Amino acid sequence: YEVHQDIEGVLDYLERWRDRRHELDYGTDGVVIKVNDHAQQQELGFVSREPRWAIAYKYPPEQAETLLKDIMVNTGRTGAVTPFAVLEPVFVAGSTLSLATLHNEDEVARKDVRVGDTVIVHKAGDVIPEVIGPVLAKRPPRAEPWKMPTECPRCGTTLVRKEGEVVTRCPNVNCPSRTLEAAFHFVSRGALNIDGLGYQTIRQMLDRGVIKTPADIFRLSREQALELEGFADRSADRLIENIARSKNTTLPRLLIGLGIPHVGETVANVLAREFGTIEAIEAADVERLNAVEGIGPVMAEAINMYFQDPAAKALVHDLLDQGVTPEPPPAPRQGPLTGKNLVITGTLSEPRSHFETLIRDLGGELVDSVTRKTSYVVVGDNPGSKLAKAQRLGIEIIDEPRLRELLGDSAE
Repeated sequence: YEVHQDIEGVLDYLERWRDRRHELDYGTDGVVIKVNDHAQQQELGFVSREPRWAIAYKYPPEQAETLLKDIMVNTGRTGAVTPFAVLEPVFVAGSTLSLATLHNEDEVARKDVRVGDTVIVHKAGDVIPEVIGPVLAKRPPRAEPWKMPTECPRCGTTLVRKEGEVVTRCPNVNCPSRTLEAAFHFVSRGALNIDGLGYQTIRQMLDRGVIKTPADIFRLSREQALELEGFADRSADRLIENIARSKNTTLPRLLIGLGIPHVGETVANVLAREFGTIEAIEAADVERLNAVEGIGPVMAEAINMYFQDPAAKALVHDLLDQGVTPEPPPAPRQGPLTGKNLVITGTLSEPRSHFETLIRDLGGELVDSVTRKTSYVVVGDNPGSKLAKAQRLGIEIIDEPRLRELLGDSAE
């Protein structure tokens, strides 16, 4: 950092680091400018959650032009078919881009990007490759509007798009692409967290028939690991050890790994605390699930349908038979928020997970859905529809400073 006595020095610093920031060992999209005097900081104070004595200056995303060579689609673990741009490699914001998501069919039509176009690309937030749009003056005369395929490129199943939805899906639950994405999700950091099982390794295992479901990962032998490309004695041994170690997991991690619709980290923790075992969740009907604070009707229906699916039931029991032992979360702590359920809508000054930990440490619970049982709705920047529902139900609405008061010293 540098200290400057006038705004001209600050502006000079910003200009110097516009390009030099790409030379750093870490990514950054801006510079924080602060008043360098504690007394003046105290005098300036805060506005809501933001200090008056500091501001984040964000650089505009670096843009480049390149050729859109093709538009292809990928089928994800839920069956969602997502178009993506295949680009002539171009260097942008510190790295070379060759692929960029196009989100969905409607987004492609809205931007009107076509194969053969020269397109403008950047990194959204200096991270995510994104196509901004075409350079119409350079469009080839025969470039045709892109159309979503009618069949899944991996399994050939006819694709479906329900009325009112923007997502096109492959309905085949046994689609090889869905299987690949589901298996990779199962071993990812937020789920079973099996180090050494990357995307290409999972693909090899599926292509060679070594695994057909995530449960087969726990049947992998050292000899089979050695046959995989990129594995030798030590790396094969480490992989087998990592797989064995991952059997001792938590119930929320297992629920996340299964890829149950609508079940992310928060809902997985709510289910684990309420039921304690995966067998109890499997046995719960829609009415029982819907009675759980934080589980709405749509979630309850999706969870129940998942566990009624014979293939899902077989997978869960196979995992348990292979020695996967999901431990329930510890009992809620007793504290000033015991028995209180909180919902956050909008953006706060720190990640949601930060406040979730503090709330649980004081005995409370952070949930996703607003119901009559909700104690507080915490409102940040750009709140969603949960605010209107809270107002309709007469739920107490608080801001971040009030939340920090409730959390007391733990929020400091």
